[in-house]
Amino acid sequence: MLRSLILLGLAAAAPMARAATAQHSYANPIDVDYKFNFEQEYEGVSYRTGADPVIVRHQGAYYLFQTLADGYWRSTDLIRWRFIPASLWPAEGVVAPAVWSEGKDLYVWPSMTHQQPILVSDDPASGTMRYLLRRTPPLPNAVPSGSEDKIKPGQVPAGPWDPAVFVDDDGGHYLYWNSSNVFPLYGMTLDAENRFAYRGDTRALLTLHPDVHGWERFGQDHSGTLPNGTPIAPFMEGAWMNKVGGRYYLQYGAPGTEYNAYATGVYVSDKPLGPFTYAPYNPVGYKPGGFVQGAGHGSTFQDAQGNWWNTGTPWIGANWTFERRVGLWPAAFASDGQMMVSTRFGDFPHYVPDHRVGDPESLFTGWMLLSYRARATASSTLGDFTADRVTDENPRSFWVAADAKPGQTLTLDLGAVKTVRAVQVNFADYKAGRYADAPDIYTQFRLESSSDGTHWSPLAETETGQGRRDRPNAYFELPTPVRARYVRYVHGHVGGAHLAISDLRVFGSAGGRMPAAPGRVAAVRSPDPRDARVTWALVPGAVGYNVRWGIRPDRLALTYQLFADDPRLAKGGALDLRALTRGQGYSVAVEAFDQSGVSKLSKIVRM
Repeated sequence: MLRSLILLGLAAAAPMARAATAQHSYANPIDVDYKFNFEQEYEGVSYRTGADPVIVRHQGAYYLFQTLADGYWRSTDLIRWRFIPASLWPAEGVVAPAVWSEGKDLYVWPSMTHQQPILVSDDPASGTMRYLLRRTPPLPNAVPSGSEDKIKPGQVPAGPWDPAVFVDDDGGHYLYWNSSNVFPLYGMTLDAENRFAYRGDTRALLTLHPDVHGWERFGQDHSGTLPNGTPIAPFMEGAWMNKVGGRYYLQYGAPGTEYNAYATGVYVSDKPLGPFTYAPYNPVGYKPGGFVQGAGHGSTFQDAQGNWWNTGTPWIGANWTFERRVGLWPAAFASDGQMMVSTRFGDFPHYVPDHRVGDPESLFTGWMLLSYRARATASSTLGDFTADRVTDENPRSFWVAADAKPGQTLTLDLGAVKTVRAVQVNFADYKAGRYADAPDIYTQFRLESSSDGTHWSPLAETETGQGRRDRPNAYFELPTPVRARYVRYVHGHVGGAHLAISDLRVFGSAGGRMPAAPGRVAAVRSPDPRDARVTWALVPGAVGYNVRWGIRPDRLALTYQLFADDPRLAKGGALDLRALTRGQGYSVAVEAFDQSGVSKLSKIVRM
C-alpha cells in the first residue's frame, strides 16, 4: 500500500530528491510556478500570486486555473503540475473564471463587468482553445459597471463576476456569481443548447449575516474593522456548487481575502436554485493559524479514487494586500450531509492517496515541523532582513541576501540529529523587479544535509536544463529518511532582483516521546455568543497547540493552530474564538504537538 512505499528504513544519507523521484506527498502552499502578476505594475509592485483557484478533473487529468496567469496547469497526480500557456486568452487576462468539464470539452468563462469570451477546448493538454462565444451578452437587467449605486429593484450589478457553472445530473446548467460587500450572491439557469445563454429570472440566493455568523465578520480574527479601526462590511465572493447525495452545496468565500480569517461557507438545498439553508457547522474551509492562513474562494472536486478535495487562496500579503497562493485540503461529506474540509496541520505534508480513504485526516503524514525557531545563519544579509526570519512560520517576514549571485547559503541548525522526511523552501518577492514576460524567471538551488556541520551530503535539488521552472514554494519529499542536524540551502538562481526566502521548513521527527495531552480545558461563550474563550493548561516542551471544535463532540472539524511562543499564550493556554454562530452549540478540545508527534486529544468539553 501507499504507506509501505514511503515508510522505508532509516539511512545516514539518501539519493537526492529530484523532480523525477516518485513522490506521494505535498505541502501547502502547493508547489506550482505561480506567475508574476502584472496587475499592480503601475504601482511598481511585482509579485507572484495564486488567487481564486479552480481545480477540475477532465479526461483523466486535473486542471488548475488562477487569476491572471495567462494559462493554466495540468496534473495527473495532484502533486506535479505543468504550466500550459493558453491560446486565445483575452488580452486583459482571465480573472476568477468559471471552469467546468462536460463530455470531451473543458469550458472557461472569465469574470466580467463588460463583454468577455467563453472559451472551450477538446484538447486542453495542448493549450489549444477556441471561442464558444467571442463576446458574452450582458446579464439581464444589469446596470453598467460603476453605476451600482443607481441600482433599482429587479436590477443586478454588471457581471457575472466570480462566476461558477454547475451541470446537474439531468443536464441542467446553472450559473452562480457575484463579489460584493453590498449585493447578494446570485443564481440563474443557462440554456446549454444556445451557447449557455441566460434563461429565466435572476435569483438572489444568499447574503452575509455577520451579526449572527461570527466568522463572517471582516478583518484579522474577525475584528470587524480595518487595521485603523474603521468598521467595514464583509465581502462575499467565489461561488461554487457541488451535488452530493441529492443535496446541493452552494459554497462561498467570506469575509475578505486579505486576512487570516478568509474562509469557505456553505448553504444547502434540495434544488439547484434553492431555497438554501445555512449549514449550522459553518465555516467548512477555515485556517486562521499556522504558516498558511486563509482558506476561502476555491473549488471542491473528487479525485480519480473518489476522494474529495477543497482548494482555497491563502493570504501572503507581503508585497501587496491581495498577494496569495493556492492551498489544497482533503474534504469529505458525511452520511448525514455535513461537509468538512480538513485543515488540521493543513500546511504540513499530506499524502495524496492511490485509493479511496474514509477519513481525510488520515492523509496527514505525521511528519512534524523540525525547523520552527531553529538557529539560522546566512552567508550574507541585506539590511535588517536577518536569517532568523526563515524559521518563524510567517510568510510576511523574510531573509534577504546581500545579492542574488550563485553560492549564497542559508543554514539551519535543528539542534540535534533528527530524521528529515521533507523540506519546503518558500521564496519572497522582495523588490523583485521582474514582470510576467521576463525571460529568466526560474528557480535553481540545491539542498544539503550534515550531522556535524562540516561534512555535507546532497539532499535535494531543483530541475536543471529544459526542465527548470519557477518554484516559489518548492517542496521536496525525500526518497528515504535522512538523519541530519543541519540543512543548508545553496543558491543558484531566482527570477528576481533579490534572493529572499520567507521560510525554510524542514519536516520529520525528533524521535522523542509524544507530548502529554493538555489538561484543564474549558470553554465559555462570551456575552456576545459569536465569541468564546477557550483555556487549557500549557504542556511543557510543546511546540504548539491545535484548538479543535465543532457542533458535535465526535466531529471536531474546525482547527485553530497556535505556536507555544504566541504572545496570546504568555499567561497560559488561551484563545478567543470569534467564528461561532448565535444559538448554535459547540464542543471543544485541545491537542499539543512537538517535533516528535501529536498528543492524545484532551477531554472534550461543551462551550
